Amino acid sequence: MRQGRNPIGLDPRNGAAGLGLPQQVFFVLSDTPCPYVPGQREKKLITEIDRGDPNGSYSDLSRAGFRRSHHFAYRPACTDCRSCVPVRIPTYGFTPSRSQKRVWRANAALEACEVPAHATAEQYSVFAKYIASRHGDGEMAGMSLADYKSMIHHSRVDSRLTEFRAPDGSLAAVCLIDWLDDGPSAVYSYFDPAFSERSLGTYMILWLVEEAQRRGLPYAYLGYWIAESPKMSYKLRFRPLEALGTQGWKTLAPPAEA
Repeated sequence: MRQGRNPIGLDPRNGAAGLGLPQQVFFVLSDTPCPYVPGQREKKLITEIDRGDPNGSYSDLSRAGFRRSHHFAYRPACTDCRSCVPVRIPTYGFTPSRSQKRVWRANAALEACEVPAHATAEQYSVFAKYIASRHGDGEMAGMSLADYKSMIHHSRVDSRLTEFRAPDGSLAAVCLIDWLDDGPSAVYSYFDPAFSERSLGTYMILWLVEEAQRRGLPYAYLGYWIAESPKMSYKLRFRPLEALGTQGWKTLAPPAEA
């Protein structure tokens, strides 16, 4: 297997050592085919999110590069690949580009409404259309309504949904967000393919940054960036962008062609 690219030296092979976390029990899962890097195998380090202080423990885990799935937090622990790089936007330093400003203006009529993390048939209908149009060959293809409900409901942290509706009341997009003590973490977002020309993926991140600023929170967590995955290249368009490496969170340099 080849070594994945990592611009700042993140070493997921170190497991839980040196993460500066409170006492946690960690497990390493058996490796499986990687859904992002062809020919690679992925292995995950996982831990159960603390029942007693879920938001506090998960906030600490997020700062150490973990992501949430249901009641667990996970982080790559691949044997010889370093492709997955945790990234976040420093909200106070963020300046939208000209194209991002155009996206913001184009969607000014959308109404954002925060609702409890409760799945609805309306949301699932939009979700299913989005997956079929954008990720029909991915891990989420074929998810049932019960699977969708499980993704939304099974959380111990402060998870909420933000619905974005068009002026006629139709549901245009949805973002599942974990609200941490230092900012929002975007768990998953999707939109109605009928609105594809509106760049709603970009718009939801812009909204997340503005909402974090409004709440006085310094970061917006975007999950992992993988250089080998074209589907993740959009994250590099948000500047400044910080990435987690062996020396902590550092500003990620723009790609050479930017």
